Amino acid sequence: MDQDPLAFRLFNEIGIISQLSAAIMTRVLPHGLSMAQFGVLNHFVRLGGERTPARLAEAFQVTRGAMTNTLTRLEAQGFISLRADPDDGRGKIVQITDAGRRAREDALAVLMHEVTKLDGKVNWADIEEMLPKLEALRKILDEERFKAD
Repeated sequence: MDQDPLAFRLFNEIGIISQLSAAIMTRVLPHGLSMAQFGVLNHFVRLGGERTPARLAEAFQVTRGAMTNTLTRLEAQGFISLRADPDDGRGKIVQITDAGRRAREDALAVLMHEVTKLDGKVNWADIEEMLPKLEALRKILDEERFKAD
């Protein structure tokens, strides 16, 4: 394993961490939220504004059908609102609601409780030092996905 290329080892570790953290989140998310639903709420809180379902599907790299399913469930819970797109008669505009913001905050509180279980096992100063580098890598990968076409 140590002989594998550095980039592969990096992506392998990120992938495993992603799977493990998703399992924790799925187990504890409140309001019956799925990871996909929480991701959409988090996306809106982080970036603000409104989005079309197509733009959300592109951002999450899922099919439009998968995103429509996620949005339908969020709308049924009152966590997002959908309205007609004034620029596209067939299109919709998605916006997070106050209830959606509260659901995201509730989820974050539960997740932070889970994270405290890592206290004493994880050096948070090391994580804080790594975070800007991981964010930079994410931005590069995000830019590169559009160049692959």
